[in-house]
Amino acid sequence: MMETFAKPLLQSNLSIQKLLDLAIANGEGVLCRNGALSVTTGKRTGRSPLDRYLVKDKHTADQIDWGTVNQPIEASAFDALWEKAYNYLATKDGYVSDLYVGAHPQHALKLRVITERARDTLFAKHMFVRDFNGQAVDDSRMPVWTILSTPGLATDPSEDGVHSDGVVMINITARKVLLVGMPYAGEMKKAMFTVLNYFLPTQDVLPMHCAANADADGDNVALFFGLSGTGKTTLSSDSERFLIGDDEHGWSSQEAFNFEGGCYAKCNDLSAEREPVIMAAIKDGALMENVVLDSDGNPDYADGRYTQNTRAAYPLTHVSKRIIASRGSVPGAVIFLTCDMSGVLPPLSKLNKEQAAYYFLSGYTALVGSTEMGQSAAIKSTFSTCFGAPFFPRPAAVYADLLMRRMEEQKTPVYLVNTGWTGGSFGEGGERFSIPTTRAVVRSVIAGSAEFKETLPGFGFDYASFVPGVDSKYLDPRKVWVSEQAYAEKANALIDLFQKNFQRFDVSEAVSHAGPKAYPAFES
Repeated sequence: MMETFAKPLLQSNLSIQKLLDLAIANGEGVLCRNGALSVTTGKRTGRSPLDRYLVKDKHTADQIDWGTVNQPIEASAFDALWEKAYNYLATKDGYVSDLYVGAHPQHALKLRVITERARDTLFAKHMFVRDFNGQAVDDSRMPVWTILSTPGLATDPSEDGVHSDGVVMINITARKVLLVGMPYAGEMKKAMFTVLNYFLPTQDVLPMHCAANADADGDNVALFFGLSGTGKTTLSSDSERFLIGDDEHGWSSQEAFNFEGGCYAKCNDLSAEREPVIMAAIKDGALMENVVLDSDGNPDYADGRYTQNTRAAYPLTHVSKRIIASRGSVPGAVIFLTCDMSGVLPPLSKLNKEQAAYYFLSGYTALVGSTEMGQSAAIKSTFSTCFGAPFFPRPAAVYADLLMRRMEEQKTPVYLVNTGWTGGSFGEGGERFSIPTTRAVVRSVIAGSAEFKETLPGFGFDYASFVPGVDSKYLDPRKVWVSEQAYAEKANALIDLFQKNFQRFDVSEAVSHAGPKAYPAFES
């Protein structure tokens, strides 16, 4: 049974317009000229991974990959802080929304979101699933979860057993998520993503940090894996395709489906020319975080004074070309987006099953406008397991094995797309691939028009020798470096990083040997 407060909560399941009006009346944000609510989140302009915990008990002790990412905390500490937050909110007029997580009724969760602020409930109504598009669904057997969010209440490290004045706690056994002192709304969606990443593998569903789009009828699905800033939302929001979702999906033996009811797009340097779908979706009722407004109340997406991680949350109904059911066929193509700062990787490569598992586990890319609080705005290389290490509680091999099984049973091709630099490294003479170039690469993958005839030495994967609309000189990265020897040296430096990072994984010999080997020097 869902909990209720001692004091009745009158603001239950309010409309978007009512929540917008209340947020403005409460001083939680201001109305932008485009119709969106513009808010700031203070010092927490991104996720706070050091302040995130999972309850360790007899049910989870042997199931979770505990460590610096999945930090354990005792159930008693969770219960004490939940009671403190519960009592705090009982003295206020909070907001309640009853929603779902997951667009597939068979795998969905019921979710009650209880928040201190109208704007956070607005965010939840955009990001989670409100209904199943008119489909009558018996939800009586769905697991029921509760999110309790009190950004106005600070934690006390000495009393609450945490690191700072804010915390995210996930209690798998009790089906509860607690956010205290967390004004950054993205913590809610990522907490529930973590929950699905825990449960879905036991249902033979691969949970994925990826975007997805499809043809108009939901076929020819393409999945876009990648960390924030590498192009998931931008490339999946294609005016020639129909969006399924921009961030979180499941891949079963039958189909691909969205976990969410909305999009959470980065706004840094957003433009109508490069990202028309996103620009058009930020309108009435959308929520913008940390976006600077000019004197006329218009967003200035080029101004990153608060953070490079500016965001906009909007419902999928704001996207005109979308798959209404948020579900599509089994994927026709899987795309790993990697922002390669070294300028070594080709714009398009094709991976076999073992290589796909290797690069999936590696999750090599760059942090571009980091989504994590405290990270420098400077771009830097990183390895993030499964292209989303902070959100996967089980051992990484669980997800990699499921990926290979899906590839094998459905004959799904996997591609590695470099959205980063070419002709040299970042800051050392290289230039980043333009969005139009990468769009052409992605469209060739979906259409099956790219040709693969060559293998890249050292890395061992095939790279595209022909992509319609892309100058062939860019397809072989070696040809656009000023010095062949300089390319070889940088390639070996990157290969060394891959090899050192992969030592931490306990996988089959076939997968461990699928990674790059020493790169030979060029012959003139």
